[in-house]
Amino acid sequence: MVQRRVVTVVLAAATLLVTAGCSSDGGGKPDLGSVFPSTGSAKPGSSSSSGRAAEETPPAKGSVKVLRTVTEDLKSPWGLAPLPEGGLLVSSRDEGTITRVDEESGKKTELGQVPGVAPAGEGGLLGIALSPDYASDHMVYAYFTTASDNRIVRMLYDAQKPPGEQLGAPDTIFKGIPKGMIHNGGRIAFGPDKMLYAGAGETGDRGQAQDKKALGGKILRMTPDGEPAPGNPFGDSVVYSYGHRNVQGLAWDDKQRLWASEFGQDTWDELNQIKPGDNYGWPVVEGKGDNPRYHDPVAQWHTDEASPSGIAYAKGSIWMAGLKGERLWRIPLNGTKTSAAPEAFLTGKYGRLRTVVSAGGDKLWLTTSETDGRGSPGKGDDRILELEVK
Repeated sequence: MVQRRVVTVVLAAATLLVTAGCSSDGGGKPDLGSVFPSTGSAKPGSSSSSGRAAEETPPAKGSVKVLRTVTEDLKSPWGLAPLPEGGLLVSSRDEGTITRVDEESGKKTELGQVPGVAPAGEGGLLGIALSPDYASDHMVYAYFTTASDNRIVRMLYDAQKPPGEQLGAPDTIFKGIPKGMIHNGGRIAFGPDKMLYAGAGETGDRGQAQDKKALGGKILRMTPDGEPAPGNPFGDSVVYSYGHRNVQGLAWDDKQRLWASEFGQDTWDELNQIKPGDNYGWPVVEGKGDNPRYHDPVAQWHTDEASPSGIAYAKGSIWMAGLKGERLWRIPLNGTKTSAAPEAFLTGKYGRLRTVVSAGGDKLWLTTSETDGRGSPGKGDDRILELEVK
């Protein structure tokens, strides 16, 4: 009996020490860091000392150094996917092609044209992603606009075939996402849970964003075969979050939390931390509305400062490419909040910036977007840059 009581006291003391080391959100409750990779929600019955206090906060001020231009003379580049064997795949929105870029020499090799792409306005061949089992299946996923919808396909990539013939026939895994001249979404990415996430725009039809049965104005989550992913918040539906206008960037931090960038209309662009089933407000709210019905953005910008596209996570910060803003934003994080004011880099130097992807450690890949119909191609050819960031 005495021995059991001693053990109980020791465990209680240890629990107090751990709890004291956790930060809170002002309500006196520790921020539990145990999450499901697939949902970002707290695991029932679990506790952890890995709250925000245990996370390393990046410096308030960062830096960006352009190491080199990897390649140039690209045409309407949109999606970017680094290959594990080396090389970068880049999609051309308007030409409907996927090209491999040798990251050392800058040499470009066209894999082939994706059949069925119908480019118009902001639509065309948009995001690309590698299968989570790419090492064994060599599948490349693509989100693109057809004559009737936006859809997601997968194609076998065979580098042994001649250039222009290296893409297999597309296998459609998901279709019926609404299309429009604007707001087609298009970013796709596989999460830490090996599920496929897609940003679907509301195509200018605002009512779709609040309609949980509609696919527009959503972040979608599905299996690699295009079925509703296990654990999705609305039963047998691919809808993961709603109330979005036009999600253009998806990325996960080192705690497997999902972040998304989103175009505002006239007032506020947004960076959101995504929770399954949450309503992000559009079209009722643009930017921070302080309404408990809607999930407020973590950070917001005037639309002429951002028009955000791709995002990536590196060195404790989200890095966000700006189109109209023509700059790269650094948003340092502490948990699910900013730890300091966002910083802008490369302002106006390379024109419109479309996609940013982690290259590992303190390196990023960044693509420009001057040939998308809204830029000034004379300012410089579209290119891929390698950056060093802190």
